[in-house]
Amino acid sequence: MLARPSAADLRPWLLAGLTVAATAAGLLAMGRAPFAPSGQALLWYGDPWGPEASGHVLDWYAPSHLIHGLLFYAVLWMALPRLAVAWRFLLAVLIEAAWEMAENSPLVIDRYRSVTASKDYGGDTVLNATADIAVMAAGFWLARFLPVWLSVALVIGFEALTIWLIRDGLALNVLMLLWPVEAIRDWQMAIAPAGP
Repeated sequence: MLARPSAADLRPWLLAGLTVAATAAGLLAMGRAPFAPSGQALLWYGDPWGPEASGHVLDWYAPSHLIHGLLFYAVLWMALPRLAVAWRFLLAVLIEAAWEMAENSPLVIDRYRSVTASKDYGGDTVLNATADIAVMAAGFWLARFLPVWLSVALVIGFEALTIWLIRDGLALNVLMLLWPVEAIRDWQMAIAPAGP
């Protein structure tokens, strides 16, 4: 017979759930829309330049969040090897939630608009931001159970796929936010539709 988990065993899971709920509430308080302007909640929205980009459950930036989870697992495993995996998972959720709050702040949205090819970027909906946290969580748990070589292959594969298809990915996104390269922005904008 399976032993019933104690309240202490459930704490990291409950705190992770509360973190996601608090993030959603914080995003709403910041004025983020709960859903895309159409009011729909599509599982996949594939147009990175479309009017509802970052508005639905999954989009071309979901692989970046999966990579976050893979990387968070590796870094937290190396930095805190004696900490129970559930508590490391909570830390990963806290980091991802903090990023979602920062990413959707006016400061970072303006930075995206001014230094990247995403001149019309308006931030994430609450639905998309919470889905991003869930995708990170999936990446974390994949890393827990997959061999290291397969986790590395996923990181490289998803980066290559998004760079090939939309000329963006986690590495380029970070680079362009922190140290914009005009040649990369020009290369990215070559596939973006012309603005109005």
